[in-house]
Amino acid sequence: MLKRLIALLFVLLLAPARAHAEGLTDVTPAEDGLPRCVFDGVAHSFLLALPETAEGAPLVLMLHGYGGTAESFRLDTGFDRAATARGYAVAFVTGAPDPGDRTSATGWNFGEGSPEKRDTAFLCALADTLVREYGLDGDRVFAVGFSNGAFMAHRLALETDGVFAAVVSVAGTAAESVWENRPGSLHVGLLQITGEKDGVVPRHSDGSARYAKSPAIEDVIAYCAAANGLDKMDSVSIGESSVLTKYSSDGSDRRVWHALITGGRHSWDAERITGVNTNELILSFLDTQ
Repeated sequence: MLKRLIALLFVLLLAPARAHAEGLTDVTPAEDGLPRCVFDGVAHSFLLALPETAEGAPLVLMLHGYGGTAESFRLDTGFDRAATARGYAVAFVTGAPDPGDRTSATGWNFGEGSPEKRDTAFLCALADTLVREYGLDGDRVFAVGFSNGAFMAHRLALETDGVFAAVVSVAGTAAESVWENRPGSLHVGLLQITGEKDGVVPRHSDGSARYAKSPAIEDVIAYCAAANGLDKMDSVSIGESSVLTKYSSDGSDRRVWHALITGGRHSWDAERITGVNTNELILSFLDTQ
């Protein structure tokens, strides 16, 4: 898999450069050897892994947590190995520092950053370009985020109608500003993975939502299910003693799932700890979209 990834990087660097979306410029080499693209004057590096048959493959954008990189997220999750084996194309993308953040850490403007940091437009442009360049399935474009990247995934779901078929949030929720301007209806699937002991994602069930600016995750799930017109609910046990609640409808091809992980924290949980294979859960959800 690593050899295929490295080979693909050279293909990206040598491929004829064409910009199809707003502000996304040519893919160019960077000092670290990774492809780099520029949007609105901001450089982003990324890693792209393709399945054996790329034509018509669905695309997953992987959004790291605060301070992460494309490469660190790939190593931490191993998602590319599992996803490409299932026929998915996977792009791990590095965020950029916010102009107002003194730490200069990489991250995503999920609704609380500087307005000039246009990550929503960038990710839409990147997805459009990758779909066109590699003949991927433009109707099955997904975003998967962890922590800061998960907050960004919620923003993509609520603000980019028609771009993403579904998003996955691991340890995130919608920002207050995004939630206050949410649309009346959606056609975007959602998988939310919430750790029972996550101190970042507010919940009604543990009282943490009472003191949070961001909405309780229970309210976000209820909204997404209703806005997608999903009127059926079913709960099943997964892992050791975790619960997966599924919302669906006979009249919709979208799904909303919420996995509450018993003993889970603000992390991309390993199967050996919770009994839940996070990568497999995500892919099982995306297969339904």
